[in-house]
Order: sequence, then structure tokens, then C-alpha cells
Amino acid sequence: MTDQRKILFTGGSGLLGSEFKKILPDACYPSRTDFDVTNYDQMDRYVGDGNWSVMIHAAAFTSPPKVDQDPLRAIDVNIIGTSNVVKLCKKYGLKLIYICTDYVFKGDCGNYKEDDPVFPVNKYAWSKLGGECAVRLYDNSIIVRTTFGPDVFPYEKAFVDQWTSRESVSITARMIAALLDKDFKGTVHVGGKRKSVFAYAKGLDSKKDIKELSIHEIDFTVPADTSMNCDLYNGLVGKK
Repeated sequence: MTDQRKILFTGGSGLLGSEFKKILPDACYPSRTDFDVTNYDQMDRYVGDGNWSVMIHAAAFTSPPKVDQDPLRAIDVNIIGTSNVVKLCKKYGLKLIYICTDYVFKGDCGNYKEDDPVFPVNKYAWSKLGGECAVRLYDNSIIVRTTFGPDVFPYEKAFVDQWTSRESVSITARMIAALLDKDFKGTVHVGGKRKSVFAYAKGLDSKKDIKELSIHEIDFTVPADTSMNCDLYNGLVGKK
């Protein structure tokens, strides 16, 4: 069993990191001030001073509309930052778990398997795929393609014409944590059954009055169906 005290988690202040703190309280969650993924030398000193065996890399610039406005930041954080993490994991022999996104797919068919072709439709997804490319150069790694949201749906409207494998962050964090003790390397899809974002939102709270929204009503591009085939993950964890 992986020793929590030897797990280093980037992005600990984010939604996923906040949930991981509940289930892996003894892992290390450095702040951006102490562990900035765009500052290789700072990270190198931090990792060199510790005794780590696993790095879970969740730090990212994640908002598609904000990435459209500031793509250079996405390059720095999601591509160069992830490359820095890969170099450190290689230098110190750490196992790397990279949190990626279902948005790497074009979204024209759904039920995507791990080896299906990728084709992002927005700049956020391209930046995350750039990070994934760096991780693929490091054999001792797991690329987790996933999608999650808060346990309480935070918006007044939800897409009726976007399909997903999204689960709540509390479920997703536990699903990812279950991979820590598995002898697996490569890419794996982590999520639930195919559903519309509207159905996902209503599933979190059926009493909440959530209005319908179309992906054609927004001013940034999102893929229509990035639902994922999660058979590989289910087999790894023994889930039927």
C-alpha cells in the first residue's frame, strides 16, 4: 500500500485537491508559493529535500473561456508546467499520475476508448493534451482522463446537448485514489455512465430548479459528446 506521506500533490487548493485532502490527509499538498509548476528550480529544491514516491499532478489552468483570453498562461501552466513535473519525476524516480481531461476528444461520437484518436476543439483542451504529450514520454506514469464537478451543481443552467461521463468530485477523487496501489502504467479513463450534463446536474440534486441550456448558446467552443468508455478502469479496480 502506498504510504500517504510519500505522495506529493500539485494543485492542492483546487476542487480535486480539496477532496483528496479528505481521503489522503497525510499526503503533502504544497501551496503554489512553495511549489510553482512554472518554476523548475524551486520545485527541484522542494522535491530534493523530501522523500517522495508518487506525484499526483492536478495543478492546471482549467477554464476554457479564460484560456481563450490568456492562452500564454495555459502554455506556461498546462504544457511547460507539466513538462517540468515530468522532468522532476524522471530525475527522482517518482511515479506520476497526471490528471487530464475528456476534452482531448473531438466530441463527435462519444464512448471514447483510451486508444481512440484525440482532437481537441478548444484551446484549453489543446493545452491539456500538450501536457499529456510530455507525460507520455515518461514510462512510470498514469494519464487519468476524467471529468468532475462540485458535489453541488454550481450553475443555474446545464447543457441538454452535451454528453459526458462526469461524476461529482467526491466520487472521482476516490476513483482516482484507487489507482494508487494498482500495478498499472498508461492511459485510463475514469468516470461514470454516459449522460447529458443536465441529467448529471439533476442527479446531484433532483429538487434544484436547473434550467436547460444548449452548447450553441455560449460564446466559447465545447465538444458535444466526450463520454468515455471506462471498461479498463472498471477492470483494474474490479468494478462490474
